[in-house]
Amino acid sequence: MEDRILTLVTFFPLIGAVLLMFVPKERDDSVKSIALIIAFITFLFSLMMYSMFDPVANGMQFEVNIPWISTFGISYHLGIDGISLLLIMLTTLLSVIVMISSWNSVKSGVKGYFISMLMLETGMLGVFVSLDLFLFYVFWEAMLIPMYFIIGVWGGPRKIYAAIKFVLFTMFGSLLMLVALLYLMFMYHSFAGEYSFNMIELYKMPIPLGAQTYIFLAFALAFAIKVPIWPFHTWLPDAHVQAPTAGSVILAGVLLKMGTYGFIRICLPMFPEATLQFVPLISILSLIGIIYGALVAMVQRDIKSLVAYSSVSHLGFVMLGMMALNVQGLEGSVLQMINHGISTGALFLIVGMIYERRHTRMISDFGGLAKSMPVFSTFFMIASLSSIGLPLTNGFVGEFLILLGVYKANPVYAIIAATGVILAACYMLWMLQRVIFGKITNPENEKLKDLDLREKIILIPLVILIFWIGIYPKPFLERIEPAVKNIVSIVNSSRTASEARMSKGYKCVGDRCDTHTVSIGGN
Repeated sequence: MEDRILTLVTFFPLIGAVLLMFVPKERDDSVKSIALIIAFITFLFSLMMYSMFDPVANGMQFEVNIPWISTFGISYHLGIDGISLLLIMLTTLLSVIVMISSWNSVKSGVKGYFISMLMLETGMLGVFVSLDLFLFYVFWEAMLIPMYFIIGVWGGPRKIYAAIKFVLFTMFGSLLMLVALLYLMFMYHSFAGEYSFNMIELYKMPIPLGAQTYIFLAFALAFAIKVPIWPFHTWLPDAHVQAPTAGSVILAGVLLKMGTYGFIRICLPMFPEATLQFVPLISILSLIGIIYGALVAMVQRDIKSLVAYSSVSHLGFVMLGMMALNVQGLEGSVLQMINHGISTGALFLIVGMIYERRHTRMISDFGGLAKSMPVFSTFFMIASLSSIGLPLTNGFVGEFLILLGVYKANPVYAIIAATGVILAACYMLWMLQRVIFGKITNPENEKLKDLDLREKIILIPLVILIFWIGIYPKPFLERIEPAVKNIVSIVNSSRTASEARMSKGYKCVGDRCDTHTVSIGGN
């Protein structure tokens, strides 16, 4: 079973999408039921995988490596570590939740919508399990198509603009990634005499610093757009605001993590010296994103737009922790990826629930919802406090580890980043005060129906995770730790080698290292 579990988890949603194609389109309830069952079984497979995963083992687990296009060294190569495991669990859980949340909100094109959702799930899972760079690229590109349709067909008034902008930004980065992949393929052929896209083998290939720099930039730009890092973020607010609720949840919960995952899986271990070169630049861009995202969120009038800009700020924390290049920072970065998916996913679901009732997302149209919708307000407050990083919630654990790791690497960066936590409290608490507290000034808010059973079922698992990770994060951190330590050791080995070369009088320019005389204290 161990050699099949990853294939089952990855492709079971795609099998479900194919099955849905044979269901008559007028049978909407059957389509919804089948899609939900397929997503739930996929989640059960991921739980099985979680139970089989060895948290203390080093290296990849459940590996499958079958030749595919042997001429070019392309193989069906799958495997996961603790980082991949948690992202897969998040993806399968959110997929079940969005199927339930879409039950009543999607009125037209139901069959196409749920087929797109299942295809999207396979694309996302494929990215997290791929150990072959070509296969990684195929899944990376494949998920664009269903997401384009989800935004472009079932989105808001400016859905076509948002969908095209999303695809154009992502495709630009993808083309650079493709060029880098081909360059690596030919470089490996020169090194080993054969073609290969095997990530594990590519980690071992010595790449000169000059080549590392160019290849790193190509991959990093593709991943930076997906994260998104400031200033490549401009597609995100449009996509979030125009996407249907389920699309926003998946976009924030999983798709953005594909960018941060790409940095961790490819850029850091494969190009460690180039990573060290670009740490200051990426850290500064991350700090700008933290502050900028928070300030812009503070002035938003639309709740969904506020949550969208908060994602720019939160993902800045993820990138900053990653660039600390120590165990605490990287562990916090990975955990915060999961936390953001849970908390922001919950917020988008909550915004969707109130929109279904009032058909408005303007903050000024609400007020006093705690009186008419106490259960809704309780869930809203928990998700918001989690996003802020209140102690005993998941957000606190992730942000604490990130700030601890960043402080060890650069105290100034940590102090600047901490202001982002304060700003997050400002915009989230101000929004809560205007939406759920105070007097009911709009008569339409007086008779709003509180959450029904279906909506409670959607939010309860996310609230459980918010407090579970906040109170007892050990089961999550112990699965992340071995993979994080491996990456940190690779980067630190590269740092030590670079320092040793410099101390011996080597000056590296481009792909070449030349000796030079080092003089200390003058002539």
